[in-house]
Amino acid sequence: MPDLLLELFSEEIPARMQRKAAGDFKKLITDGLVDAGLIYEAATAYWTPRRLALDIRGLTVRSKDIREEIKGPSTSAPEQAIAGFLRKAGLSDVSEAHVHSDPKKGDFYVAHLVKTGRTAEEIIAELVPATIRNFPWPKSMRWGKASAQSGALRWVRPLQSILCTFGPETEETKVIEFEVGGIHSGNVTFGHRFLSDGQPIKVRRFDDYVAKLEKAFVVLDAERRKEIIATDARNLAFASGLDLVEDEGLLEEVSGLVEWPVVLMGEFEEEFLAIPPEVIQLTIRVNQKCFVTRKQGEETALSNKFILVSNIVARDGGKEIAFGNGKVVRARLSDALYFWHTDQANMPDMDKLQASAAKFALDLAKPLDQRMARLDALNVTFHAKLGTQGARVARIESLAAAIAPLIGADVALTKRAAVLAKADLQTEVVGEFPELQGAMGHKYALLQGENPSVAQALEDHYKPQGPSDRVPRDPVAVAVALADKIDTLTGFWAIDEKPTGSKDPYALRRAALGVIRLILDNDVRVALKDLIKNAESGLASVKNLASRDVGADLLSFLHDRFKVYLKDEGARHDAIDAVLSADADNLLLVARRLEALIVFINTEDGKNLLAGTKRAANILAAEEKKGALVDIAIDASLFTQDEEKALHEAVQAASTEAKAAIEREDFAAAMTAMALLRAPVDAFFEGVLVNDENEKIRANRLALLNAIRDVTSQVANFSKIAG
Repeated sequence: MPDLLLELFSEEIPARMQRKAAGDFKKLITDGLVDAGLIYEAATAYWTPRRLALDIRGLTVRSKDIREEIKGPSTSAPEQAIAGFLRKAGLSDVSEAHVHSDPKKGDFYVAHLVKTGRTAEEIIAELVPATIRNFPWPKSMRWGKASAQSGALRWVRPLQSILCTFGPETEETKVIEFEVGGIHSGNVTFGHRFLSDGQPIKVRRFDDYVAKLEKAFVVLDAERRKEIIATDARNLAFASGLDLVEDEGLLEEVSGLVEWPVVLMGEFEEEFLAIPPEVIQLTIRVNQKCFVTRKQGEETALSNKFILVSNIVARDGGKEIAFGNGKVVRARLSDALYFWHTDQANMPDMDKLQASAAKFALDLAKPLDQRMARLDALNVTFHAKLGTQGARVARIESLAAAIAPLIGADVALTKRAAVLAKADLQTEVVGEFPELQGAMGHKYALLQGENPSVAQALEDHYKPQGPSDRVPRDPVAVAVALADKIDTLTGFWAIDEKPTGSKDPYALRRAALGVIRLILDNDVRVALKDLIKNAESGLASVKNLASRDVGADLLSFLHDRFKVYLKDEGARHDAIDAVLSADADNLLLVARRLEALIVFINTEDGKNLLAGTKRAANILAAEEKKGALVDIAIDASLFTQDEEKALHEAVQAASTEAKAAIEREDFAAAMTAMALLRAPVDAFFEGVLVNDENEKIRANRLALLNAIRDVTSQVANFSKIAG
């Protein structure tokens, strides 16, 4: 079976687009081949800054013939019906159709159609140009004289050549010929822009393609380039008594900037180490795409050496390249050092900050307080419909103060942390590197002598920012983080800016997940309805709010995210539905109830009780549909069998024990109380006929079944559990 080799060679593709583009290229081509009736054994995509490549092994040489029968009308049908059948089948005359007989329906026409298979070459020659012309680049361009013409080829960067060879492993391959935008397919590629001789490289199949590219200073496999960079960087750092600060995101990006990675070391003056490590790393990462290092054994303190990756092999061993990068790094770090010192100095417009300082009880002798006063005084907008950042900070302060006593946080420290939470948005460092908001607030707060809990809260109130992010533990940070996220959710719900489909521009799903994780990971017992209502009251001054019940709708959204979170944690969806009622707003208790329920229904008692309660529920549902009353008081004098008496006593005992257990939040004990019902319920259904001829006895037995439903519903809605 032959193999197919494709390469699209162009000017440099942005690193952030390469991996996805290679995946898209593979999917579009392989899906197109399969849709055309071809099959293949394996397909692998490759990419470098200047090329997308696809290696497809074991491709069939031809698609199969497709036979199809189209049933037509009776041979005695009107002429118009027969003409319509001929048009549908693509026949020119009725003589081309076959006549079939049916004992009941008589004779009728049938068209026997054969769609002849096509060669792989023919299919590929159509598929590849169509894929190139319709490739889903986030951004694309036209170039050259042809760009002025309608329908000109678009590509992420100017496309220069197309390689397309096809053939068996043991025979000579051939070029599948086609043309796209004036570029003809061929069997040549090109090596490294600077290190190769620039001459076309003729290839036959994948193996010699890889080998010849390697000789021309191109490492085709992106994962291999990453491994080369990571290994050489670690070794170079180790040789200097340093450790590489790992950065997977930067490694991915740098591997997309080079075809022949050469790892070098640069340095900068030690005086710049006075800058916080996060600022140094981000400065070097963003501006020069370089890795930072630290002394072996150090956890946070960086060294003044950095690792860079060059795309060329220099005659001097890379000394000039490292020196040039060092000059740029020094310039950038000089800016960062200036920002760092400026943020610790007094603001120039102190006279304009007095009113804001009084509003938030700020101490203008402290730099971070000055920045918060300035954030308020400048009326910096948070959202056009939700007012300023200053107004938002006031709302968060009020809500955090209400949350603090509920979770054991110091109210004064919580209010102080909430007031300063957004202050670093006015710092020079965060202005240059928005990624450091929160982290810089933490550092500046410690420098001006804030309580450690307050300082930590300035960084942690943004967390968790996703399912894998760290969850704050300090009560002050938890209170401010909850207040921040609940204010955000309530505000955007109030202006009807909810997530829709895949669109979530304000990351409200992430905020909801943050609320859930903060509550569960810290055993927070709060009523979400009360917090949302509190947050709504803080929005009273905001105009054009949605005239609807924000609380109920937002709680429903939080429930949806809660379900997703629990399912991701491995919980059964039916068990979640059984414990999560529409008005449940203490998520911690719901989670605890769920844990106990899952354990219980996996026991023998749980399985049998579940079967019994389902049977009771089905009987009750049928009777309620008929209009029967099932919620009447139980009359013990109407019991005629011991099984009824035993069940009634068990229900009363289970109800009392379960209620007491739930009040002390011991859901395992509540489930144990439910287990006492297993034997009486089984005995009742084995020995008692519910539909007794005596209407009073029948109604009393239905009431007993309703009592089973009522007592089990204290811990869960068993009817929603499958099985």
